[in-house]
Amino acid sequence: MTTPSELYQGVILDHNRAPRNFRPMPEATGHGEGYNPLCGDQLSVWLRQDGEQITDVSFQGSGCAISKAAASLMTTVVKGKTRAEASAIFDSYHRMVTGRGGPADDLPPKLAIFAGVREFPARVKCATLAWHALKAAMDEGGGAPGR
Repeated sequence: MTTPSELYQGVILDHNRAPRNFRPMPEATGHGEGYNPLCGDQLSVWLRQDGEQITDVSFQGSGCAISKAAASLMTTVVKGKTRAEASAIFDSYHRMVTGRGGPADDLPPKLAIFAGVREFPARVKCATLAWHALKAAMDEGGGAPGR
């Protein structure tokens, strides 16, 4: 039987080896950068918005398995969501990984694998780096179509 720890490790390793949406986006409407000086993780996040909807999102960069897997999963979760939905997911995710909130029942199940990160405070920045870059990209993009 697979333990939650084994599942966590398997998903992290899969998304680290074969990250989803790992590419630049020249036609992006928003761009955000994330850098963690403690471990050297560095990510760029791009998104394309049509009004309030995120129609595409991608990232590139280098970092530990947790930061790369978190970015990869983030891109799969927020694509097709509105800015408000993506922000709400980030808020719930952030509460979960920092241990400052209740259960993550309102999160997409695939993000729940990061719940254990709260046990390792130095890894919280790794797990949230791409999310902060996404927020910067959404703020820059402003939701304007064709921008």
